Amino acid sequence: MDNIPAWRNKLGMPEKFASCHTSRIGDYLVEGHVPAADVQRLLKEKPRALGLAVPSMPPGSPGMDIANSPAYETLLVQADGRARVYAKH
Repeated sequence: MDNIPAWRNKLGMPEKFASCHTSRIGDYLVEGHVPAADVQRLLKEKPRALGLAVPSMPPGSPGMDIANSPAYETLLVQADGRARVYAKH
């Protein structure tokens, strides 16, 4: 996609959860470097939500591996823009 922010906005993912990748998986949006296990859990549990996000590009997230990486969180994002911690890594 040439204009990721425009697509993110069109799909409904709030900009405050922005990262470098936006995708649609089933009925959900996945924003950023979300671990595969979190996506699998989302698809199994099917919560009422917009999708998952790992805002920014935190060290230690998939593809951003570094030694002794700090902890980061995957957020479950609601359609109204609120979010809660879905998983800690």
